[in-house]
Parts: sequence; structure tokens; C-alpha cells
Amino acid sequence: MITPDRIEAENNTRARTHARDLDHARELVSRSGSDAELVIAEVARFSAAAPSWALGTGGTRFGRFPIGGEPRTTGEKVDDVAAINALTGANRSISLHVPWDDPADPDALRQYAAERAIAFDAMNSNTFQDNPTTTRDGAITYKFGSLCHSDPAVRDAAVEHNHHCIDLGMRLGSTAIIVWLADGTSFPGQANFRAQFERVLDGLRRIYARLPADWRLFTEHKPYEPQFYSSVVNDWGSSLLLAQGTGDRALCLVDLGHHLPNANIEQIVSRLAMAGRLGGFHFNDSKYGDDDLTTGSIKPYQLFLIFLELLDAGRSKESPEKTRMPPLAYMIDQSNNLKDPLEDLMQATDAMQVALAQALLVDQPALRAAQDANDPALAQEILHRAFRTDVRPLVAEARRRNNAALDPIATYRALAYRTEKIRQRGLNAVATGI
Repeated sequence: MITPDRIEAENNTRARTHARDLDHARELVSRSGSDAELVIAEVARFSAAAPSWALGTGGTRFGRFPIGGEPRTTGEKVDDVAAINALTGANRSISLHVPWDDPADPDALRQYAAERAIAFDAMNSNTFQDNPTTTRDGAITYKFGSLCHSDPAVRDAAVEHNHHCIDLGMRLGSTAIIVWLADGTSFPGQANFRAQFERVLDGLRRIYARLPADWRLFTEHKPYEPQFYSSVVNDWGSSLLLAQGTGDRALCLVDLGHHLPNANIEQIVSRLAMAGRLGGFHFNDSKYGDDDLTTGSIKPYQLFLIFLELLDAGRSKESPEKTRMPPLAYMIDQSNNLKDPLEDLMQATDAMQVALAQALLVDQPALRAAQDANDPALAQEILHRAFRTDVRPLVAEARRRNNAALDPIATYRALAYRTEKIRQRGLNAVATGI
């Protein structure tokens, strides 16, 4: 449905307005001393994986409201990511969650995705729910943890499941595994903190031993939920300790929602990059906790500051003027119960592209000079000058150069993709996973 010719036809209806806006944006950027072409090129290069579990409507413990036409198979999820990527030009891969996605024929699925120009990003292992491949009809349960569990048989099952994820990912062409654990406690005295941590470290080492030479393992921290007294990997320091204790290719992943309110996430990014252990990002937004809201919908300035730190991490020491995003694993991690999930992912992608473009406009030499001169007012002015610049025409041009849509949401609606998928898949189709 969403073909290059139909996208081009929609773009043609907006071409005149876009050209005018782009000329104005170029003038503004040039006036500030930046190069619009470099900004457009870097935005066009950026890509963030779409998660398989976010392609259907999410839910809360209160209810779920399916939108209709949701993908019923992993293949249909690939179709939806291909549709999103055709519109944004910046979602070139999909990240699977096992066992929510456990294809019977990985080789055929890889070929199917390749035909749609979609690759497979990091694998996500689920040991926070009992599932048939690891729980053996209830004889083993993750109710009281997985890698941290007091029972060696449960820990063995969790390691075995992660090995399965790696084996599956190898056949799909993935090169990383994300190990997020729900392990922890909900009551004081329930378990020994040190013993749980040491068991998790031992489990990660066993998983790491299975990694192919070109693979990476990501640890991911979260302060609470589903456990509410303690999480084994509760903060970036714990994640860093585990990564350092596991191996050189064990890195830390930062989920923007996995922090306590008002945490300085951009500083965490800086610390992990400084330690050489920053591995990837799960982008979303939040007001109170791990809300999994649309990226940039609540705290756009924070998103801008995070991209600023990412660019600092990607800056070449030999050529500091070359500002590029570092080669990390970038993924959108959202679960929306109200919007069309595909529109939600496109809005997130646009927010990331905008934040990246804004961060590229920061006058780095002037900012460093203000910092060295202890001039916080001037430093703030420099940041706000970039953040307040309307970079949307530059982002739209980056999409156009990727043969994507100038206006992804408007084009998506004009092409009636959701309506067609409801016709094909049914109004009551519900995605696997959440």
C-alpha cells in the first residue's frame, strides 16, 4: 500500500510549501553559523529500531483497547515496520521479544524482512513471565526472579532461554541481546541483596559465553516495577558493575523511562560514555514513572540534552569538528493504549529527528568557552538558541532524501493504511505480546 510513487504523490502536494520553509530554515541556520547540509545528512543517516511489541495497542492493568488490524504474526509486524520506515526513512530495523515473537522458520522470516528492507535489531529475552519453553508446565516459575532466583534450576532455565534468544538472533542476522530483568523483591528481608546480585552476575557470564564474536550483550537498569522494594539492577551503577564484571562486549542500555522522577538522564549518558560502556537506548517519555509515552511528548528539552550528550560521545577526538551520532543500538520502547500504534511510533521518530537536528545546531566552541568562563547565563542562551530553532523543514528534507514522506502522519492517514489492515486482518485482530 505505502509505495514510493504514492509517497511521492503526497509529497508533491506539499512541495511548494516545503521548499519555502526549507529556504527559511537554511537562512536561520546559516545565520547561526551552522551548516544546514551537515544537519540534514546526519538526520538522514539516523535510524531507530521499532519494537515488535509496540505495533499493537498496549495496555494497562485496568484494560486494553485494541484498535483493529493489529499484526497477528511476526511477519505482519515486519510489514508494519516496513510501512513506518517507508514514511519516516528512519526505522530500518525491528527488535523482537522472545517468546512473544518466536518464529518457527527464522531463515524464511529473515528473507521476508530483507525483501522489505528491514533488518533485525537486538533480541529481547523475556524471563519476567512464565512461558512454555522454560517453565516446564509450572515446575519452574519466574515468580520470585530468574537469574537471581535461589533455585539453580530456575537460573538454568533463564540462562537456557537467553541462549535460545541468541541462537534465534544469529539466524535472523541480529548482533546483540538485551537482558532486562524483573528480578528483585517487594518486601524487606525477602532475599539477600548481595546473593541476588552475585547470582545475576554469574548468569550474565554464562549468557555472555554463548555470544558470537561480533555480538554484544546489554544490561538494562530500572529502579522499580514489577518489584517495589528492590530491583537487582536498580540503577546505572549496578548496570555498569554487571557489564564490567561480565566482559568487554557487555554494555549498558539506557531506557529513558527507567529512572526515578527528575533523574538527570543526560548526566548518566555522559558517565556511561566516559566509562566506555554506553551501548544503547530505549526511547520513550514519562511524567511519573515508566509510562512508555511517546518520545518527546512530555520532556522535549530533556530529549534535546540527551542527544547533545550522545553527539559529544560520538565526537571524534582526532577531528572534533566531525559531529556524528555514535554507533549504538537505538530503539523506540513505547506502549500506547490510546493512539494508533504506528502513528505513535512515527511521532516518536520525528521527535528524535528534531532533537538530533537541534543538538547539531549547538555552537560547541562557544558553549565550551562559556563553560570555561563560568558563564551559566551565556551557556543557557547558546543551548536555547539551538533548541528554539525550528528545524522541522530540515528534518522533512532529510526524510525526502530518504524517499520518505515530508509529513508521515498526514501521508499515513491519506493512504488509509489502518483501514486497509482492518479489512485484511480483521477488526478483532490482536497483536502477540503485551
